[in-house]
Parts: sequence; structure tokens; C-alpha cells
Amino acid sequence: MPVLALPGFDEYLLGYQDRDAVLPPRFQSRICPGGNGVFMPTIVVDGQVVGTWSRATRAKLVDRMLVDAGRTDIPVAAGVATHTNNSFTQRRYAEGGHFARSSHPDAGSFILEQIRKNPGQITLVAIGPLVNVGGLIDKDAETFRKLKRVVLMGGSIDRGYADPYGPPTPAQPEWNIKNDVASAQKLFATGVPIYMMPLDSTQLKLDEVKREFLFRQGTPITDTLTLLYHEWGQETPTLFDPMTIAFVVDEKLCPVEAMRIRVDDTGMTLREAGAPNAFVCLKSDSEIFFRFYLGRMTR
Repeated sequence: MPVLALPGFDEYLLGYQDRDAVLPPRFQSRICPGGNGVFMPTIVVDGQVVGTWSRATRAKLVDRMLVDAGRTDIPVAAGVATHTNNSFTQRRYAEGGHFARSSHPDAGSFILEQIRKNPGQITLVAIGPLVNVGGLIDKDAETFRKLKRVVLMGGSIDRGYADPYGPPTPAQPEWNIKNDVASAQKLFATGVPIYMMPLDSTQLKLDEVKREFLFRQGTPITDTLTLLYHEWGQETPTLFDPMTIAFVVDEKLCPVEAMRIRVDDTGMTLREAGAPNAFVCLKSDSEIFFRFYLGRMTR
């Protein structure tokens, strides 16, 4: 089933006066808002227009957060366009800021440039599907190998998705790995030191008590988190990704052990015998983590 990310004003739609065969009439206003002749970039699956895409939207969200943090000096780059069936629930926040850069550089080129300028010094933190990481390796594997390390949220060694306070569940393909298995396989074959925070150690629930404490602080950052939480529209967030940043700041928060990891074609991250190619955190202390996290977010 072919999946295409087409640019705005692509001839796939512009070439036909009657577009009903590929785009149901009830959705046409989403592709050409207001009927003003401006066509949005589209996602096409098996010949049918199923959605729109924008590399810039998530970059705009980061732009606005950096304004709230008083750190507009930090550059923001945009990764490759990807297709997802998930709704971007925080789009309103991303597009509602008073400050947004007019454009964002290509993330792949930006990262490779930083590695070349600072060989052996850059830590790359990967907290989503590894599309951009795979693109970096394809574009310049020699430069990629000059990274100091990759700190990765991904994988499942002994435990799958479950309530961290309930009985353990078997390992399973984790979202970030299974959504780009090929890129994950490339990463683990590079020889770059990988520090891996899998499901085993990252299912950290920001419960109601902790949320109430965080949201009542009234700082620009906690107010931003409050807004993003309500736009997210669910109840209890699981802080998978923040453990990677916590580890970069203080490695004692997620102790690692050397392992040989193989990514199979289903996205399983399998522990095997052999020379280690990763350092994996299998267990973390949620109370210690949240003392660190809440302390950093409210100071």
C-alpha cells in the first residue's frame, strides 16, 4: 500500500476539477481551507487523500515553548515529513504563539553539521520513531559515528506496556522501534554507544497528586504544561521520554548494564549473547525520578 507525502498545490489534486474520487467532499475544506485556492500538503494512502502534514507544526510548538522558557537562543530544526494516523492534539498551542521562526532548517543537515564541528562531543537524544536517525545514517554514516553517544527511549527487554504497579507483562514491540524497524536496525549496527531507556524503566505515571502540585506553581513553564495537558485531552500521562533527559543530567537515575541487543523485523529488541552494543536501563525508582523531575520543573 503506497503512502505519499505530497506538497501543497500538488498536481494530484490540482489536475482535476472533480476531486471526489480521491477526496470525499466533506473533507475538501480541510485540504483547501475557506476555498481560497491554497492547498495544504496532503498524505495519500492507496490513492486516497487521508490527511495533511506539516514538518513545521511541531517545530512551532517547540518555538513557543522556548519563548515561555525564555530561551529563544536555542535553534529549532524540522525533521523529515512522516505519515501518522494520530491526531496532533496540541496543534492549537503550536500555532497560537506570538513568536515563530519564519522557517526552520533541515534537522538532518543541522545535526550532521554540529557533529562535524564537535566530533566526539555530541549526545543525540532520540525520543520518537527513528526516521530522522535512519536518515542521518543513510546520508553520512561516517559522520554519524563521530557522535559521543545516542540516548534512546525505545525498546522492551523484559517488560511490555502495563501499569507499572501491576503484574509484569511480556516484552513486546515498543512504539518508537516498531514504527521504523529498519532505522532501529541501522542504529544498533553503527557502533555508536547507545544508552537505552526501554519500557522496563520508563513507565512513569504523572498521577493526580503530582499533576496538582505541578500545575499550581504558576510559572511560565508549568502554565505551559498545564495548557498542553488539557489540549492532550487524556487523564494520566506516562513520562516515557523525560527519563532520557533525566539520564543525561544524572545517570544514577537510570543505572545501565551492557547488553547485546538485536532488533528483529517485528520491532522486538532482543537480548542476545555476544559483544555488547548498548547500555540498557532495566529498572528505575519512580519516586527518586519524580523528586528530580518536579524539582527541576518548578525551580
